[in-house]
Formats: sequence, structure tokens, C-alpha cells
Amino acid sequence: MGERAAVHPGAWWLWSLALGTAATRTTNPLLLALLVAVSAYVVAARRPDAPWARSYGAFVKLALAVLLIRLVFVVALGSPIPGTHVLLTLPEVPLPDWAQGIRLGGRVTAEAVVFALYDGLRLATLLVCVGAANALASPTRLLKSLPGALYEMGVAVVVALTFAPHLVADARRLRAARRLRGRPDAGVRGLLQVGLPVLEGALERSVALAAAMDARGYGRTAAVPAAVRRTTATLTLGGLLGVCAGTYGVLTAAGGTYGLPVLLAGLGAALAGLWLGGRRTPRTRYRPDPWGARAWLVAGSGAAVAALLVLAGDRDPAALRPGVVPLVAPELPLWPAAAVLVGLLPAFVTPAPEKELP
Repeated sequence: MGERAAVHPGAWWLWSLALGTAATRTTNPLLLALLVAVSAYVVAARRPDAPWARSYGAFVKLALAVLLIRLVFVVALGSPIPGTHVLLTLPEVPLPDWAQGIRLGGRVTAEAVVFALYDGLRLATLLVCVGAANALASPTRLLKSLPGALYEMGVAVVVALTFAPHLVADARRLRAARRLRGRPDAGVRGLLQVGLPVLEGALERSVALAAAMDARGYGRTAAVPAAVRRTTATLTLGGLLGVCAGTYGVLTAAGGTYGLPVLLAGLGAALAGLWLGGRRTPRTRYRPDPWGARAWLVAGSGAAVAALLVLAGDRDPAALRPGVVPLVAPELPLWPAAAVLVGLLPAFVTPAPEKELP
């Protein structure tokens, strides 16, 4: 499969972010586990064999670490959630008067642990969904699709992501060479002996890349009137602030009336600012990625999952947010679970990645 037959990388990001948005609307562990399973299945079925596509495991480990840290915090620092089922009682450390509301140790209840588990699992699911986007969308192809105003920032991100595997490979090669010579490769001394050559190689690659980019005319900008620059800055900054305020309103119950209009207005202003900013960095695209029917299906499936879970949260909030006081077992709501399964559509409508020849 060539790059032209692949799905637009922006569609994968929209799909993943929509699944993450759906994860923020529920604390039901069964629905969150189903969202993780959907993203994992799509990644397993459509992840290409490329170095940048191997980051999914790192995001899964990060999600597990976040979940573990959340549980450790509730055990060590306590929780405001009242509970009657005491699991254990830790020695409590007395704190001064100015630290009211904070405690170290004390009773650990099942209700507090379950609440922390639900809350941590929601954040962990969001991280896993972002990891799915990193494993499915090529960063170099995504760079080609960025607006001209974001091109320089996108290049910096892509260069960083591209050079990171080289740093890891250099460190492994140098550690193996030191072990073969009978020299230590651990500890502070080993770190210094390995770290300096790795940094030297990274600096050499950076200088070579900078020379190549300068020879190809990277960084040249066009003359833009001052009024256009000020309008661009105002639209972009105001639009991003509107997107932040609108997103907060959408994700909270108190902002249900103003959240969506503010989000749409901010998004429109930000897009207008990016379009005007692109006039400063004119460039051409070689074989631009088309946004075809498959991209619409991928992005639409994720949007459908997010929209249906938002609707389910408004109609039956108890099913999506099971209570912990009193402590009850969570149940799997049927039609929200069926809505999450719509996210599996990309695994069937997108082409399979090519296999490397043995």
C-alpha cells in the first residue's frame, strides 16, 4: 500500500480525539474498558510497520502508571469521598493548622479507592486514545497537511520525533560496545561515558539537518502588511481562547448552554487566523494527501461515538457515572456500549498495512 492509498492522518487524529472525548463523558469502568479495547483492536489491525508506530505500548504503560499513581495518592493522602467499608487504617501523620483539609494516612475506604479507580481509568483511557493516534497517523504526512502558519512548529515536532529513535539506538549501541570491552555501562560513570557520545552524535545530525534545510530554502518568509499580522494574531489568540472556554463548557454540566456556540466561534476564528498566517509562509505540497471517503468514515465513526455518549450522558447519567456511595457494582448500558462499538469501523473500511518482506 502506498502513501496515496493510506487514510489521511488527520482522520486518525479526529477519530482518536473523539474517542478520548467520549471517555471524558463517563466513569463507568466497563464502557472505559470497551473504549480501550476498541482503540487497541484498530491499532492492532491497521498499525503500519514503522518506527513511529511503535509508541502505542509506551502510552499504555503511561496510562497504567497514571492509574497506579492515582490509587497511591488516595491511599496516602485520603479522599473527601465518605465511606463505611474500611479496607485498612494507616498511621496518620499530624499536620499543622494551615494544612487543614489535607491528611497523611488514616482510614482507607473501599468507596474512596473505587472512586479513584474510576477517575484514574478515565484519564488512562484518554491517554490510550492519544497513543492510538500516534501509532496510526504518520507524523511526516501529517506535517504536509498542516496550515502554513503551523508549518515551522510542525517541522520542529516531526524532527524531534524522528531523532528520538536514533538517540535510543545510539545509547544501546554504545552500552553494548562498553560491555564487550568490559567497561561499566551503569551508574553515574557509565551514564556520563554513554551520554556524551550520544549528545555529540545528536549535535552532528542537527547541524547536518540545519544545513540541508537552509540549502532547500526553509525559513524564507513573504512580506505581509502590519495590519494583516495584527489581525492574524488577534484572530488566532482569540480563537484559541474561545476553543478552551468552549471545550470547558462542553465537558462540564454547568456550561451546557454556552459551551458549543463558544467552541464553534473560537474554532472559526482560529481557522481564519491560521489561514491568514499561512500567507507569510507560502509553500507548495508534493502529492498532497487527499481527504477521501475512507477519511470521512474514520472521522465520522469517532464523532458518532462521542456524540452518542454525550447524548447518553444527558438522558441516563446514572448509567455512565455509577455511584460509589453507596457502593454498587457497575452495569454495562446496552445502547451506549453499542455506540462505542461504532469506533471499530476504521478496522474494516481502511486498507490493511503492508507487511515487510522476510
